[in-house]
Amino acid sequence: MRGPPSRKGSLSIEDNFESISELGPLELMGRDLDLAPYGTLRKSQSADSLNSISSVSNTFGQDFTLGQVEVSMDYDAASHTLHVALLQGKDLLEREEASFESCFMRVSLLPDEQIVGISRIQRNAYSIFFDEKFSIPLDPAALEEKSLRFSVFGIDEDERNVSTGVVELKLSVLDLPLQPFSGWLYLQDQNKAADAVGEILLSLSYLPTAERLTVVVVKAKNLIWTNDKTTADPFVKVYLLQDGRKMSKKKTAMKRDDPNPVFNEAMIFSVPAIVLQDLSLRVTVAESSSDGRGDNVGHVIIGPSASGMGTTHWNQMLATLRRPVSMWHPVRRN
Repeated sequence: MRGPPSRKGSLSIEDNFESISELGPLELMGRDLDLAPYGTLRKSQSADSLNSISSVSNTFGQDFTLGQVEVSMDYDAASHTLHVALLQGKDLLEREEASFESCFMRVSLLPDEQIVGISRIQRNAYSIFFDEKFSIPLDPAALEEKSLRFSVFGIDEDERNVSTGVVELKLSVLDLPLQPFSGWLYLQDQNKAADAVGEILLSLSYLPTAERLTVVVVKAKNLIWTNDKTTADPFVKVYLLQDGRKMSKKKTAMKRDDPNPVFNEAMIFSVPAIVLQDLSLRVTVAESSSDGRGDNVGHVIIGPSASGMGTTHWNQMLATLRRPVSMWHPVRRN
């Protein structure tokens, strides 16, 4: 993508497609997302009123992903030993959190909470090269039962250790006796994870020739209803925002009494490339009530001004133009 021109473009509130013929290559998108079991993609409903949602600030809707850590593992069957290496880390603490002087990582074996490794203290939490290795005696049968927990602790000015981020990895999914594992793991912010009220699978694609942004609401899972309700009828609203202003809104059909609804609906917005850097998406999961109003369960923000997975998903869409990019997002409580 070219850099932003000197004159900023603008979206019109009417900039959305209403004709079903504008759906374009959605059948191909459905195959890419393996949506065949749920039927063909449907176009979303349009919503005329945008007054029910307040303006979105820069920090509103950030997900609870906190940095990444790169690890590698291999299993020595002869000695019954699991070898774990902490390689490097990125953004292990919030940059806005100034109360932490430094940080370290701890590796634990679950479900026993056995501490098997502690890293050296790091003064820079934003770009770290650990290069630390730990050896864990472990029977082959335990590979099917155990998990590893990687935890980040911030050290404040009073030298107290405060748990900030964590990620757990089941050893049974790695097939370590046959091949080593190496990869980046996303840490979850301990202070924000409690706000999660479910997850939603979304697909994004941008077609520059047609200046068309397509959002597919695929499905959601593990939704938690508001006010301790035991049943509700969920639907999803997608808002297109420019510099925080609501420019367009679309919504899915309602699914009756389903905490794991499958929507499989495509929402298409006309978006000139000139304004892409100023846009964001707010995806709100709502539940229908008896009086016809929709109570908001939670939301996701995706775009260049978001954080964590919200920014990652947007950037991957721009890096793979014309191809759909799907990703799960945590739904945060309003």
